[in-house]
Amino acid sequence: MRCPKCGKDTTRVVDSRTQEVTNAIKRRRECQSCGYRFTTFERCEDPIEVLKSDGTTQPFDRNKLLVGLMRATAKRDIDLASLNALIDDIEHELRGRTLTAVSSHEIGDMVLKRLERIDKVAYIRFASVYRDFKDVDEFLDELDKLR
Repeated sequence: MRCPKCGKDTTRVVDSRTQEVTNAIKRRRECQSCGYRFTTFERCEDPIEVLKSDGTTQPFDRNKLLVGLMRATAKRDIDLASLNALIDDIEHELRGRTLTAVSSHEIGDMVLKRLERIDKVAYIRFASVYRDFKDVDEFLDELDKLR
């Protein structure tokens, strides 16, 4: 690991801790050249393939999902840690499966199931984009299901 301050690759790990919430390993490092201390996070890179509705595949991208969730929860009282925990929960469920591919539709359903418990307005916002409502009646049907 290169030091972000001086660029040398003579760093050592001072402390390691498992982060259960983010499913990562947090490492505190120190540069042996300049003494600068910094933190890194390691996450499993076992790829999960997402099967898109157009038939293409792409790797699971938690940042892409986070952006969608941030749009759905804009101006709502939901912090970033809660959104990351939601994504961690989905990723943990996906990694627990034997299959390495999942449809984007299935991921959308997983998000909606969790958003419904967190915030109903965010649920409707996400559903309106994800389910691509064609008219007001489809939107009202979804609202009726929430009631």
